Amino acid sequence: MHDAPPAGETLAGEREPLSAGLKQRHLTMLGLGGVIGAGLFVGSGAGIAVAGPGIIVSYLIAGALAMLVMRMLGELSAAMPSSGAFSVHAERALGRWAGFTVGWLYWFLLVIVLAVEATAAAQIAHGWLPAVPQWGWVLLFMTVFTSANLAAVKNFGEFEFWFAALKVGAIVLFLALSLLAIFGVLPNTHAVGMSNLTGQGGFLPNGWSGVISGVLTVVFAFGGLEVLTIAAAESDDPARAVGRAVRSAVWRILFFYVGSMLVIVTLLPWNAQKPGQSPYVAVLDHIGVPGAGQIMNIVVFVALLSALNANLYGSSRMVFSLAERGEAPRSLLKVSEGGVPRRAVFASVAFGFVSVVLNLEWPDSIFRYLLNAVGSVLLFVWGLIAVSQLRLRPRIEREMPERLSLRMWCFPYLTWAALAGMAAVLVLMLTDHDARPQLLWSAAATGAVLVVSWLRELRLRRAG
Repeated sequence: MHDAPPAGETLAGEREPLSAGLKQRHLTMLGLGGVIGAGLFVGSGAGIAVAGPGIIVSYLIAGALAMLVMRMLGELSAAMPSSGAFSVHAERALGRWAGFTVGWLYWFLLVIVLAVEATAAAQIAHGWLPAVPQWGWVLLFMTVFTSANLAAVKNFGEFEFWFAALKVGAIVLFLALSLLAIFGVLPNTHAVGMSNLTGQGGFLPNGWSGVISGVLTVVFAFGGLEVLTIAAAESDDPARAVGRAVRSAVWRILFFYVGSMLVIVTLLPWNAQKPGQSPYVAVLDHIGVPGAGQIMNIVVFVALLSALNANLYGSSRMVFSLAERGEAPRSLLKVSEGGVPRRAVFASVAFGFVSVVLNLEWPDSIFRYLLNAVGSVLLFVWGLIAVSQLRLRPRIEREMPERLSLRMWCFPYLTWAALAGMAAVLVLMLTDHDARPQLLWSAAATGAVLVVSWLRELRLRRAG
């Protein structure tokens, strides 16, 4: 493997040829757009089923880990903004092998997630208009969002801002209605008190083991926030914008997630959930909102498309950064007059289409293996972010302390605490029957990319 860069090498990189049109509000909403998806609106029911009201604690634990990771990443991205974000940081901290591996794994993750989001959105749309086949909807969505990503980044940012704002508004409205119902203000409702939090087996009906199982269920719901640090390189004032965006996005996500779980388990008995039903739909039905199921379908639909848009952006910028460093085909470096990496966008879209075909044709075989292969990649990404921050923070303090506009709390102790938390999640996944296959497949995918990286380094050394 290639060693870490020598201590004398400068950390300040050159300005990339991408345009700089994103503002702090765009970055914040891009982060929210990437993270809030069907996993919250539909998948959170699985966490409630295993943890009961203790799911609140599960989200707090997982959210605290995500907050520490984003604080570290925000510190590095404010000091060294780059479209490759944590991939570039890993390369500067540990060597080319680290940047290559984490960059390609994250790109692979986003491309697979694109297929999941496009297919799920197409299923909802097909239910509304059965005459249009699923593949037709997928083609429409991918075409629309490819066009959005080919637009000047300022226009893209505005598009995603309002798109993400719709689902944020839906969550805020849900929380407001739920609080009114909890206090008996809405018609045909009465104050519920603490009965659902303390009854049906108590606050922790399945004990702390249920809370831990809940953490495994929800921790990956915080993935996607990383996209806002990728976008920092295209903001007007990267250092200032990324710092504010990280603070704002992380606290909002924690509030939305924990707040949602709190009102859900307060209003409804945790064990009254119907299998496969969204807990959000159950709450809206409970408080008498007409057409709750269809309303939630619309919200999930918007959430999926917003996440698809944000992840297409993130994947194109990541592969562009890899090409800049000679770790992806140089042909992907072509940038339009408006500063948009068009070929990188098309490359991500093309592989996204391949993933969609695999999902439509072989959902229970090939695509399931691919999904398992990227399922736990986020932990590897987070781990390298933490290690990179441990290595780079002292160098930034020596070489360019003025760029530390956002600092990690209690460095290095909380960085080590975050690494310990990630290690604990890995160990728990190994002991969990359902999570183990995903972890092993992700480990195999990571190992495969590491082997490719090693072979590439060997070839470069021989050529040099």
